[in-house]
Amino acid sequence: MTRIVHLSDLHFGAHDERLVEAVDWEVDRLKADLVVISGDFTQRAKTEQFREACKFLEGLRDRGHEVLGVPGNHDVPLYDVLRRFLSPLARYRRFIDDTLCPFIELPGVAVLGINTARSLTFKDGRINRDQVDFIGETFARVASDKMRIIVTHHPLFALEVGGEVERAIGRQELALDAVEESGVDMVLAGHAHHASSQDAGELVTRAGGVLVVQAGTATSTRVREQEQSFNSIDIAEGSATITVHAWRGGEFKANDAQRYEWRDGRWRILKSVEPVH
Repeated sequence: MTRIVHLSDLHFGAHDERLVEAVDWEVDRLKADLVVISGDFTQRAKTEQFREACKFLEGLRDRGHEVLGVPGNHDVPLYDVLRRFLSPLARYRRFIDDTLCPFIELPGVAVLGINTARSLTFKDGRINRDQVDFIGETFARVASDKMRIIVTHHPLFALEVGGEVERAIGRQELALDAVEESGVDMVLAGHAHHASSQDAGELVTRAGGVLVVQAGTATSTRVREQEQSFNSIDIAEGSATITVHAWRGGEFKANDAQRYEWRDGRWRILKSVEPVH
């Protein structure tokens, strides 16, 4: 079994230090094989905020955790117009990762991050043809029996959050083609500050069999319909168990876990199972 801890929307600069400390403790306790962070490391892409995020990442790595992250729209400067358009992710590259589309293979799992943050949009994300080609080329080198996971900040699919619709990524058709042609099994994202998991066929008819997993905000004070949370994802052959760990009563507590099995070309949800503790 491979265990991924899925964090998102840390928003250093608008964070709660108690939550940061609790996430550190939980990642260690869960013995994650990989920590995925799906964007928005900072609140306003300021140097001091990136320094705080870097310190958090260094702590994870110093304690032996593999980490894979992608930028979010908040990691692009908003008010510094020159930097926004001339070097939008220079601070991200300096403090977080010079690779904007990182890739890692673990036993039974291959995980690829794709940067969807753009200078020309203040909130929404996009994917381009070069990234679609990169997805295909990367997963073409992966053994067919490995589960294939894509990580983005912006959701590839439109989602309903608190009665409002969170728009899908720009050029969604390109993204869906890449997912289908590359045999992607699971997509992880954030941005909406709302945790959920579901088969993509429930969202878009032509989506095919892919499991859509959204993480809430792990450490930000900016919540939306839900308390702060993060996901743990346990992957075994032909199955995935998603547990949401929500902030309640001064600590993260595991909600009921959802177990999915791969049957007849799509993910089938089973009844809730005991949460990961």
